[in-house]
Amino acid sequence: MEENPLYISKRGRRGVITLVLVCLAIIYFPRVYSFFKKPLTIDVSYSQWQDIHRLKRKPFFTNRFKHFTNKSFDKASRFKLPPSKFNPNEYTLENWTYLGLSEKQAAIVLKFTKYGLKSNEDLKRIFVINDALFDMIKDSTFYPQKPTQTDEKPLYVKEEKKVVHAELNTASVEELTELKGIGPFFAKQIIRYRDQLGGFVRREQLMEVWKMTVETYDLLTPQIDIQPDKVRKLKLNDIDAETLQAHPYLNWSQANSIVKMRMQRGKFNSVDEIKESKLIDEETFQKLLPYLSL
Repeated sequence: MEENPLYISKRGRRGVITLVLVCLAIIYFPRVYSFFKKPLTIDVSYSQWQDIHRLKRKPFFTNRFKHFTNKSFDKASRFKLPPSKFNPNEYTLENWTYLGLSEKQAAIVLKFTKYGLKSNEDLKRIFVINDALFDMIKDSTFYPQKPTQTDEKPLYVKEEKKVVHAELNTASVEELTELKGIGPFFAKQIIRYRDQLGGFVRREQLMEVWKMTVETYDLLTPQIDIQPDKVRKLKLNDIDAETLQAHPYLNWSQANSIVKMRMQRGKFNSVDEIKESKLIDEETFQKLLPYLSL
């Protein structure tokens, strides 16, 4: 007779029943224990209840972070008091870094002091000087006092330039510097361009001078005279291409084409003949005409 696979011995049944009872005990014991245990009561005063309620409204992380920020990262702690009274306009990079600024911040302050600070209000406007540093140094600063007006004649009075005239094609640097509205720089630029041209034939050519402005031109033109007969001529039948292309109104290709035309013809009989070159347009010819000769 075959043995029943579902058969459980008497000893096995007792083991199963015991296991079930242990599991039930583990599951239900805490519930039964809590049912019979006396509930714990906590007495809380009204002030304590307010504190708890206030803490519940502010997250723990925020409170801890504020404490950490206020205590450990106090910005004012990195700044130092100046050793004595000082004029901010005279402080160096090392002085500002001593007070607590970084080198980059100190360099920014020096850019402002270069133009001169007149009061603590000017100092406070410098964005790299925060309130903590300003409050620390504001009582140690002083600024040079403006001279009071007196009836005494000042030691130095800037003299107005006398109104003079100059002939543009013969004037020296010193003579041009005497003109109202220009100094040594423009005087030198005018003479440099005059040498390149061979002389000026009209006032408008001043606008071709390097860095000439309309304002300077308007001041200068009433003070100058021009003698066109003073210009240096370009002798078309003798000049070489290198010298010709040095003129401001010609480039190398144009100068070279003029010389080649002359070599083909033997010589020019009229300055108008250079217009036969495809590289010389009417505008260029008219600008060059006062400087051309045979």
